[in-house]
Parts: sequence; C-alpha cells; structure tokens
Amino acid sequence: MASIKNRVKIFTTPIIAGKYKGKKIAIPAIDTTRSSKSILRESLFNSIAYDVVDANFVELFSGSGSVGLEALSRGATKSYFLEQNPTAYKILQDNIANIAPDSSYVLRGDAFELFGSLYKQLKAEGKDTFFYFDPPFSIRDGMEDIYDKCINLIAQIQDPFAKRVIVEHMTNIDMPETIGKLTKQKRKKFGKSSLTYYTIED
Repeated sequence: MASIKNRVKIFTTPIIAGKYKGKKIAIPAIDTTRSSKSILRESLFNSIAYDVVDANFVELFSGSGSVGLEALSRGATKSYFLEQNPTAYKILQDNIANIAPDSSYVLRGDAFELFGSLYKQLKAEGKDTFFYFDPPFSIRDGMEDIYDKCINLIAQIQDPFAKRVIVEHMTNIDMPETIGKLTKQKRKKFGKSSLTYYTIED
C-alpha cells in the first residue's frame, strides 16, 4: 500500500465492537469513497443486533469495507465486498488482509454487473443474508441516476433468505415505500446521510 499512500491521503476509522474491536480500517480520500460515520454504523448494528450472527453480509459499493468488516467483527460468517475503483479496491484488499482474510470475499468490478450472479450463488446457499447498499452520492458527476439504478438492482432481491436490505443514501432522497417484494421498515437520519431498512413481507 506504500505506493498508494504516496498518491492518496489515507484516513483511518476503528472497528467499533466485536472480536476485531479497535482494529484500524484505512480509508482513501478519493471522490468515490467515504467512510460510513461511526454513529451510523453503530446504529445499524444496534438495529440488526444478533440477527447478523452466523449470517452472510453483502456490502455493495464497498470502498474501504468498513461496514462488511464491522459485520464480521460482530459475528457474521462471511462478508462479500463489491468494488470497482482500483485505488479503493487495493486498500479494501489490505484492510481485509489485516482484519478478516478467511471470511471475506471480494469481487472487483461494477456492482450493477456483478450482483446478479452473486445473488444466485447466495440464493442457492440459502443462508440468511444482509444486503447493504452504499452508492456514491448523486451530487457527483455522472451519478445523477445512481438511485434509480440501485432501486432496479434492489428489486432483484425477492427471496426469503434476504434477511434485510439496508440503503445508505443522501438524506434529501426519499426512498420508495416498496421495492418489488420489499417493504420499507424504517428510516434513520444522520446529518447528510440516512439509512433506510427494507424487509420481505411474508
């Protein structure tokens, strides 16, 4: 990671709780990546609590992997990370190597292209799975339709193994009440960012 450090400023954030508590996650200061605030991550894992234990966790648009690695620290069996940006991908790999290499799986590329095959794999496994979507904020150039594209992607999630779908998004965006078979459960605001939770109704 030395060459990246020479070109990109690196910040760190600690894992909040669990077996990796206090371990540092490196975060590159690049346009497509930001760290999910500690208060937001803590609220997220307070909400899903012990349900994440022994479950799978999928973090799309992973960046540094701070949410998926926190999930592993709190008892998730496996975390899957999808990331396209080459700088973020390299730092994500280093974070995983330093924290949880044996239970982390990284897919490099466009989440919109990779998600379908990963979803089929997880559906075949049938294990409880959490899906966390954290797309780049739409204020960035070329991201104007990012939420429409994410909603279309989320609509593919329609099977009971999907325990919960969580979207981190700009607070000034109102996510739909329903997406396919998913129904909005709640929304929590954290300044410029919000979390919206969806579940599949029986």
